[in-house]
Amino acid sequence: MVKFLMKVFLETPRLVLRQFTPDDAQHLLALDSDIEVIRYVDLGMIKEGKPLEKSSEDYQNNILPKWMQYYQQYSGYGFWAAIEKSSQEFIGWFHLRPALDSQFNLSSKFFHADEIELGYRLRRVSWGKGYATEGSRALVTKSFAELGTQCIVSSALAENRASSRVMEKAGLKFELKYVHPEIEREVVKYSLRNPHKNW
Repeated sequence: MVKFLMKVFLETPRLVLRQFTPDDAQHLLALDSDIEVIRYVDLGMIKEGKPLEKSSEDYQNNILPKWMQYYQQYSGYGFWAAIEKSSQEFIGWFHLRPALDSQFNLSSKFFHADEIELGYRLRRVSWGKGYATEGSRALVTKSFAELGTQCIVSSALAENRASSRVMEKAGLKFELKYVHPEIEREVVKYSLRNPHKNW
């Protein structure tokens, strides 16, 4: 049996962002089983008001292996489990990935090859504590200062004002609003160019 070390990618005053391991399948299943957490991100919820069904095996055999491939492919991009320092509990995840890795972004035609997408998903019990902003700001800073990222982007359904506020607090600026062809709903895109780069 292969042992996976929990490699820390980033720490903030209250969070540890570490690499995922196969043992995190149950954490992800519990996170995505909360209707409020996935209301604005699950395509089943968005299109039909009913979440897409997933099992622990889906996370173990499909989702986590794809996420963990990022650690081999990139030194600084990928998905990271968010751990609350005070409780040592899993509270969700953050990601930085090439924006065009997302089929949702690709099909919109409003994202570009030089853009890195910032995203996150947190348990409902962790909402309202500033964790999304804290993790996002730290990732933006690291991405620009250490990874040479040219542009960070993030998007959300226009009605999801809470996510838009996090993007704004993380320093991203509103870029555009468009109707996504797959879901026929308005989506907002935020972006921030690396201030250390000469354009």
